[in-house]
Amino acid sequence: MRDYIRLAGTLAIVCIVAAALLGLTNIITADKIVEQTVKANTEARRAVFMAANSFDQIEFANEAAPLVAEVYEAKQDGSLIGYVFKSATKGYAGTVEIMVGIDMNGVVQGVKVGNNNETPGLGKKAEEAVFQQQFSGKLSSAQVAVVKNGTPKENEVVAIAGATITSKAVADGVNQAMAAFKQLAGK
Repeated sequence: MRDYIRLAGTLAIVCIVAAALLGLTNIITADKIVEQTVKANTEARRAVFMAANSFDQIEFANEAAPLVAEVYEAKQDGSLIGYVFKSATKGYAGTVEIMVGIDMNGVVQGVKVGNNNETPGLGKKAEEAVFQQQFSGKLSSAQVAVVKNGTPKENEVVAIAGATITSKAVADGVNQAMAAFKQLAGK
């Protein structure tokens, strides 16, 4: 009986020390995590709208695009040249963050898939440039559709083999950005 009490006491002390060390690690790394997140988002905005040299976040609330979480004005030397939208859609394994740049003519400049928990080797392929580049040049006047095979038409993209749900999630994010753009541009 005494051994059980001693064992339970030792286990409790180990748990308390481990929890304290984890808490301390969280406190020490919290600022770095925030800094890295801001840096990654800034790089994503630059990747989807290369012509812009500054981005100003604006307030946006639109029922037509409820999945759009953030909107930025893309500017070149102080002049508005388009918008960058960050949306979060439902993929196969959870939320998929998508950054979309659209110029003032309603043309998609770029798409970048961010944080996600999609299946490695399948849904994770949405992070690859070959998939993301399919969205560049699409017009905001028509929604992007996903096709499983064949030659895509004007506003279609080919799904990732074995990851149709993820492909549709990215297309949904782009479509949400297009809806938000239409509201902002008055189109």
